[in-house]
Amino acid sequence: MVKQKEKSSPAYQWVTTTRELRTMLDRLKNKNAVGVDMEMDSMFHYREKICLIQMATERETFLLDPLKIPDMKPLKPLFENKRIKKVFHGGDYDVRSLFRDFNINVSNLFDTQLASRFLGIQQTGLEAVLNSRFNVVLDKRYQKKDWSQRPLPEHMLAYAARDACFLVPLSRELEKELRGKKRLAWVKEECEWLSRVRPAANHGQPLFLNFKGAGRLKPGDLAVLEALLQYRKSVAKAKDRPLFKTIGNATLLTLAGKKPTSKKQLQATSALSAKQAGQYGSEIVKVIKTALKLPADQHPVYPRKRLPSLKPAVSNRIREIKLWRDAKAEQLGIDPSLVLTKMLICDIAKKHPRSVRQMQSVEGIRRWRVREFGRAIVTLLKDM
Repeated sequence: MVKQKEKSSPAYQWVTTTRELRTMLDRLKNKNAVGVDMEMDSMFHYREKICLIQMATERETFLLDPLKIPDMKPLKPLFENKRIKKVFHGGDYDVRSLFRDFNINVSNLFDTQLASRFLGIQQTGLEAVLNSRFNVVLDKRYQKKDWSQRPLPEHMLAYAARDACFLVPLSRELEKELRGKKRLAWVKEECEWLSRVRPAANHGQPLFLNFKGAGRLKPGDLAVLEALLQYRKSVAKAKDRPLFKTIGNATLLTLAGKKPTSKKQLQATSALSAKQAGQYGSEIVKVIKTALKLPADQHPVYPRKRLPSLKPAVSNRIREIKLWRDAKAEQLGIDPSLVLTKMLICDIAKKHPRSVRQMQSVEGIRRWRVREFGRAIVTLLKDM
């Protein structure tokens, strides 16, 4: 475990072996809090993975290399230890990625971005928060670098270390302010929910369901789009390239609409670059021709949820709850969606709770919202 340092950056310890990992864990096992950050490679590979894990206390910073460490299982007990607080900033994707790559669950999570939002801070990106709190400037250009490359350049490692070492002191400041505003319990409960997020599963569903613009297409065009999406996926996987670096979404949407069935027609669309036309042109024409042969009764149809019409009484309750929510958010100095989301407003209006206990049965309401706002909302809706 070799210590390294770059000018104006914190000292860090580079962890690349199981032995070094266990040594790090032994030093962290009695800590109260550990800052956690990660670097991915989604800009450079088909299947995204965690390429670097930064873990920092107030005195030590460790950079873990999961591409070199043969087994990351020893890391699980630390993340699942309920006594040690794990500090993330915007940790939603990190939590999903830890579970996806290493089957790691996170207990006792504290998210400094979420905490900042509940304090009414407008700019909650890590760069903005650290600059405001500690006069620290982060060089965010490294976010889009290839973190899967090895060896990692010294300046990228230094950036990674600097990104994580302020998380624990930042969490301490934010917790103190939240406690002063009596909002710490709110954030802790939200963080508890955040710790349970998981990667989305496709379950063999059509790819067009997650494609922006697909809902505007007719069934015949949708069949072509799905065929093109499947083709792009196979190419990207074979080349180990991200989907967007293989063929862009706008290009696929154009091709699905114009449906060229020859190289000449394909060229006339101007959808592909000369390089792409040379690489994929012949296959794309074949894919489109095959999709066009699909019988009309086998064309996919974009699923549309017909929203049920709301009774006038429900609409009135929605309007009144929203007015109350906006006023309460202004009073608290926070974003209205933190008080109540649009979905919660609709669900409360439909359920029309007559008591605080009934409020608890609204899905996703959270205990802190019932505790803080339940009585006021029940009173508001009493005669509606």
